[in-house]
Amino acid sequence: MSDSIIRDKSYRFAIRIVRLCKELNEKKEYVLSREVLRAGTHIGARVKEAQQAESRQDFIHNFSVALQNASETEYWLELLRDAGFIDQKTFNSLNDDCAEVLRLLTKIVKTSKQNS
Repeated sequence: MSDSIIRDKSYRFAIRIVRLCKELNEKKEYVLSREVLRAGTHIGARVKEAQQAESRQDFIHNFSVALQNASETEYWLELLRDAGFIDQKTFNSLNDDCAEVLRLLTKIVKTSKQNS
């Protein structure tokens, strides 16, 4: 991996989301699985894209979209827990990782906007 904390954390989080979706598919839950997979893996894709941005605005935009996807992922995790597809322990672990990614992304977006 790289020396970028957010890139590393979003990538590791995406791997956890992929594994979660594999378990959900084994339970024959395909709709919510597809949504959390899309949102949870898109975070890291946007972070990687932001690191190759052609402009400051492009950088901020990509990190902002990553932040939106992290927030959406948080929603899908809560829904999966409340609908009984994941237990509280699994939810807590994934949600803690998601919250950490959200905090990092929020700080990056805020700082980037202030410095532009």
